Amino acid sequence: MSVWSGRTCRGRIRGRGSGSFAVLPVVLSALVVMAAGCHRPEPGVGPDERRAVDAEPSGPGTLLRAADLGSGWHEDEARSGLPPWPWEQVDCPDYRSADYPAKSHRRAAVERYYQPSDGSSPAHHVVETYEPGWAERNVDDVRRVLLRCASYPVHGSQVSFAVVDPHYLGGEGLLIRGRIERAGIPHSVRYFVMLKRGETVSTVSLPDPGSRATVDSIAAKAVARLG
Repeated sequence: MSVWSGRTCRGRIRGRGSGSFAVLPVVLSALVVMAAGCHRPEPGVGPDERRAVDAEPSGPGTLLRAADLGSGWHEDEARSGLPPWPWEQVDCPDYRSADYPAKSHRRAAVERYYQPSDGSSPAHHVVETYEPGWAERNVDDVRRVLLRCASYPVHGSQVSFAVVDPHYLGGEGLLIRGRIERAGIPHSVRYFVMLKRGETVSTVSLPDPGSRATVDSIAAKAVARLG
């Protein structure tokens, strides 16, 4: 986790309580940056690695639309350019950016945030295109960071990740559950659906919808968006 030093959070999220993802004053990239719609530079990635987005295969058409998430969702404009790596965990004691080289071999990306009408936690979808051979290595990097940073304390809260299905979407993806817990406050849960298709990696982050069937339905729509 790292502090937003003097930076403004676009679309600051209103949490349900002090244990929600949104109200933490510092951000956990894989859980909160994607939830809060805030961007910051990624450690170890220079400006020369932030190239312009290609039209395809990671174009806006690969992203979910608000209707894919169900009723009551509104989508932001698609954003191009390389965002921080979705699995950056800079406040995990065992995280070292240099141990995850695939993120430096992204060629293009496009992302979108989705806001619920009730003002609760938003969803996020990013589609990244990698240099030849690096999408598979990215999957390995994700698996490794999930092992090294499976659980750790952050400012009085406990952050944890669990791989719900290591062979999700016919073996091409991962289904991950992220959780933030704090004593005396209801825990917060998000699901992450990651799919690799060739050299393209699609990652959807969404607040717990309350049923696995809903998660699976949204995941299937993300697969369809990749074509």
